[in-house]
Amino acid sequence: MKVSVLSALEDNYMYLITDEKTKEAAIVDPVNPDKVVEAVAKEGVTLKSVLTTHHHWDHAGGNENLVKKVKGLAVYGGDDRIGALTNKVTQDDKFKIGSLNVRCLFTPCHTSGHICYLVTGESGEEPSVFTGDTLFLSGCGKFFEGTPKQMHSALIEKLGSLPEDTKVYCGHEYTVNNLKYALHVEPDNKEIQQRMEWAKDMRAKKVPTVPGTIGEEKKYNPFMRVDVSAVQQHVKQTNPVDVMGALRRDKDGFKPKF
Repeated sequence: MKVSVLSALEDNYMYLITDEKTKEAAIVDPVNPDKVVEAVAKEGVTLKSVLTTHHHWDHAGGNENLVKKVKGLAVYGGDDRIGALTNKVTQDDKFKIGSLNVRCLFTPCHTSGHICYLVTGESGEEPSVFTGDTLFLSGCGKFFEGTPKQMHSALIEKLGSLPEDTKVYCGHEYTVNNLKYALHVEPDNKEIQQRMEWAKDMRAKKVPTVPGTIGEEKKYNPFMRVDVSAVQQHVKQTNPVDVMGALRRDKDGFKPKF
């Protein structure tokens, strides 16, 4: 499996996933179709499918244009509001990118039809998950159409149960700002402090911070640490679902001091 990171708009990421054996490819959230077509030509691959995480314009807004440029594309997604949708999917639906396996994870909350895509090699190796606006590195999406219970299910039960080495490819470059909030929640967490220095260095070089891993997120991401006492103390809640909701409300009003 090869994953090419393609920047779009101000801080979005599109991902070109290629099965190196068959040279078949899929694109995740192709908001800039021209850049996608250019990358496909450069890589010398055959684009067969579009994996749409959710219906918001900055993720799905390029679908209609792309299917005009590349004929015969299968467009996957979990929401009827997604443009050019051909294959509606939900939890545990499966399909292929060449010889690669794709499993759909239904993660409603940011939007009611949000899908994350788990992609693995033929025998389950090289797990990578494309999380759209559900899980960001060191953060999560706003609860526009869902509840703390749904985000808890998405982050802790579904994504959190994936192998620790699963690579996380999220929809936006928000890592530095997310780590500012993580430090606000856990100011004494040395791993978050070190991760912040690393992330700032990467962004100073204009290098993406993606991918992270699920195991790393459990160390840095307050929304995946709702069972940790320091996080619970910050929001003065102990029930993990209540902690999730309180963290989101707190972050929505958070203004970093640095």
